[in-house]
Amino acid sequence: MINVLIIGANGQLGRNTTRAFLSDTDAMVTLYLRRAGRLPNPDSARVRIFDADVLDRPMLESAMRGQDAVCVTLEGDMKRYAEEVVAAMHAAATSKRLIFVTTMGIYGDVPRQTYREELDPYRDAAAVIEASDLDYTILRPARFTSAPEVSYELTQKGEPFEGREVSLNSVSNLIVKLATTPGIHSRKSIGIYRPLSSERTFPRDQDTLAR
Repeated sequence: MINVLIIGANGQLGRNTTRAFLSDTDAMVTLYLRRAGRLPNPDSARVRIFDADVLDRPMLESAMRGQDAVCVTLEGDMKRYAEEVVAAMHAAATSKRLIFVTTMGIYGDVPRQTYREELDPYRDAAAVIEASDLDYTILRPARFTSAPEVSYELTQKGEPFEGREVSLNSVSNLIVKLATTPGIHSRKSIGIYRPLSSERTFPRDQDTLAR
């Protein structure tokens, strides 16, 4: 059994990933979000909730203590959020396992797509994480869909994206694997998208990542 902290737990990816951890693992899950009244506790025996801002350093450090993995699914001032998360993980002397979600295109890796300034906060956040000494995985998903499938391909930093979308279930499935499999994709920045040519579907209990 592991302890997992999800920061940004009320977003669509945060909610979906919470469901994945509760259904596919025996993990104890801590949810971190503002205005926590918006999110009913899905399992009071396994879930605790912190009602706080990510910029509230004492609360963030408190939430991080005792965690085996930290998953960040935020939007907004991404560079500052990344800096706060890195600093809090060190101050809390917790596990250095960090899964930080950004977006596709931050390295100009989407063919025929012009690099856009609105991606700068995500690229800057990735640079903060990459400069840290954490056991991180930066996750760069394509556009989310609500398809029920778990079907995806991965791409490494510097490699182009072939697909433009990916299901939320696929991304949550990968996050669970990253949090529960020691050493997998450590200190890597990986993209995830739905395969275009030959669809490959992966059940949630499969141990091997799509490659």
